[in-house]
Amino acid sequence: MMTDDIDPLWLKKESRTTLERLLPRLEAAFREQVDSAEWEGYLERLKRHFPRLFERLYRLYGHNYDFFYHLEKILKSTTHMWLARPDELRALDAMREINREWYLSNRMVGAMCYVDLFAGDLQRLRDRIPYLTELGITYLHLMPLFQMPEGDNDGGYAISSYREVHPSLGSMDDLQALATELRHHGISLVLDFIFNHTSDEHEWAQAALAGDPEYQAYYRIYPDRALPDAYERSMGEIFPEDHPGAFTYRNRIKKWVWTTFNNYQWDLNYENPVLFTRMLEEMLFLANQGVEILRLDAVAFLWKRLGTDCQNLPEAHWVIQAFNAIVSIAAPAMVFKSEAIVHPDEVKKYIDEEECPLSYHPQLMALLWEALATRDIRALLRAMQDDFNIPAGCAWVNYVRSHDDIGWAFSDEDIIASGFEPAEHRRFLTNFYTGRYPGSFASGAPFQENKQTGDARISGTCASLCGLEKALAEQNQAEIELAIQRILLLHGVIIMLGGIPLLYIGDELGTLNNYDYGQDSAKLGDTRWLHRSHFDWGLAEKRRQSNSVTARIYQGILRLIQLRQQNPAFSHAETEFTDSGNAHVLSFFRNNGQYSLFVLANFSEHEQRLEARRLRLLGLRKTMVDLFGGHTITATQELIMEPYQVLVLSRGA
Repeated sequence: MMTDDIDPLWLKKESRTTLERLLPRLEAAFREQVDSAEWEGYLERLKRHFPRLFERLYRLYGHNYDFFYHLEKILKSTTHMWLARPDELRALDAMREINREWYLSNRMVGAMCYVDLFAGDLQRLRDRIPYLTELGITYLHLMPLFQMPEGDNDGGYAISSYREVHPSLGSMDDLQALATELRHHGISLVLDFIFNHTSDEHEWAQAALAGDPEYQAYYRIYPDRALPDAYERSMGEIFPEDHPGAFTYRNRIKKWVWTTFNNYQWDLNYENPVLFTRMLEEMLFLANQGVEILRLDAVAFLWKRLGTDCQNLPEAHWVIQAFNAIVSIAAPAMVFKSEAIVHPDEVKKYIDEEECPLSYHPQLMALLWEALATRDIRALLRAMQDDFNIPAGCAWVNYVRSHDDIGWAFSDEDIIASGFEPAEHRRFLTNFYTGRYPGSFASGAPFQENKQTGDARISGTCASLCGLEKALAEQNQAEIELAIQRILLLHGVIIMLGGIPLLYIGDELGTLNNYDYGQDSAKLGDTRWLHRSHFDWGLAEKRRQSNSVTARIYQGILRLIQLRQQNPAFSHAETEFTDSGNAHVLSFFRNNGQYSLFVLANFSEHEQRLEARRLRLLGLRKTMVDLFGGHTITATQELIMEPYQVLVLSRGA
């Protein structure tokens, strides 16, 4: 295992010498298979990115006696996968090389969904593209759709094949055709790369179970409990109720397998350079299907080291950075998005143009719901002032909720600074969003609740958690109005912020919780299926009925998206958070140098007043135009905000 004490000058020299030795072998193996101009373009990218690829790989595998043999195999696999890349995608590569920060455009608006729940299958999803374009979607994340075990499969995250679509959804040809049609409509396809583990039904795992030592080396498998016990002394449990510990005994081979998440998900062994090579081939195969953004799943868990918690180790970053260099060589149209549900300080470490230019912002999601429950934006403001700024050329992916649960993934320091005790505050939030707290408007359910500590995450649709389900059941018109405003408030913040806003399909219609999931034995006990219901196309028709609840939510979100996409102040723009002087009102600037907007969001069900003098100090004038509401606002002494109101202000006269 390599450390940071390698001489960088030696690495640079060795990288140059190694490439000079390997290039003639690549020429001999591949030169005649491609047009000379394209080959020269490929070699130019290889020479440009090889030094960082070499450095990362040497740190990971340089201690192996056969390192240079594996390095040549990695380069040959990369080149082979590039040669298999369709012409249209090579053309896209050339375009993205010119516009490398294409994902920073204000035109980028994301949506995520399950193929079967949204459309039935991949072919029928093509018929639903007009709905996505109507909403302004330019980034579509499809939940795991590859071959998976029947029954327990962690919602598709127990992958049985990276190259086969689940038969109920279609075929690889269907996926490639969908990716092409989406691209022709200006929509980038986003898929998951589940590269920490496979299911135990993957052909590699099956070969390992059959006793093949080559494939057993693809995973972390131990003959007895000596090393598992040693590792677990410094590790926590991920799902203690369903899967105690991190290892599973398989009596067929009489060995213990590392299984971080579930006993049917086997962790891959990146200490094995052969496994690294196989996984880069799977990754580039997905790129060649037309994937433009690849979500890297469970990045924190890639590498294990005795005596640590086996999370966020430096080698995990080196693996991703090496993959990034390979993609930059063979498929530069594709970029990485990291999924790291860990401490906010660790989340930011994965964000870099040479690692993951895009990253989910789990702390923002958690603190949006925290502010909505407390009506207090102090923790949210403090956290965003500290961590929203990330390296140039990178962007957050901002979301209100996702396919998964809502976890309270914020830092204790921000909660303490806001006057709360972290453990008690998390229990309050859990009780609030499960409707147990007196006066709560929410209808949610706990996920993975620990009865002893009270720790839990939250399931439920955005609308139900915002109070719409309860208000409709009680036929309380005043509460219905407040619920609608809460939904628009949360979406207004993520759409107006810097980065890419990501909608969970169905939330734009005010979809409520689905309680029928309990009738399916495979879903019983997993409350996340509350918000994983079939898309209601009948409800979608109501988006055209101007006075309906659905239409008001849909049209409000649509106006927010159009405002973002049509205003240059949101293009390649900075986000600067400010103190509004009111603990209920979040405020921030969007500024790209030439254009500037000021956004205010009231997280309270009461009117809030902002001192006009403070607004003047921030550079605002007495008369301003609210671009979202369409009104001219005059604030001589104070600005009065309505309950849950979002204002997007430009300077007036």
